[in-house]
Amino acid sequence: MKKTLSLTLMALILGSGIAMAEQKIAVVDVQAVVAKSAQVQALKKEQQTKMQDLEKWLKTAQADVEKQKTKEGKEKLLKKYNSEFAKKKEAIAKDYASKLKAVDKSITETISNTANAKGYNMVISKGVVVFGGDDITADVQKVVK
Repeated sequence: MKKTLSLTLMALILGSGIAMAEQKIAVVDVQAVVAKSAQVQALKKEQQTKMQDLEKWLKTAQADVEKQKTKEGKEKLLKKYNSEFAKKKEAIAKDYASKLKAVDKSITETISNTANAKGYNMVISKGVVVFGGDDITADVQKVVK
């Protein structure tokens, strides 16, 4: 029984070794791809502009609150502006997250398409690989927009 179990285990190990030998593995530096992506750069710039616009709006709102003569008037206006600020900030964050998700999907598809075109059946992030795999980072960077 033990002999059969050990023979079966040995066959599985050898079989998986053969399957591993057939794998064509690529590595990609995802951070480098993202850093060179024009889509990511444009998204960052757009986000900075939106945050700057929000800061300007906030300064205008603060000045408006300061102009109020009564304490009640200031509190009412402050409450109104706080609510508007929260809504604007949430809308900006949702829009950014949505666009970032789309860019992430695009980059992932590009990595997958590049790997498939080159005959790879597995792609691993370069940051987790100590040794091995063909680096396709430059090829992906050429395609990523």
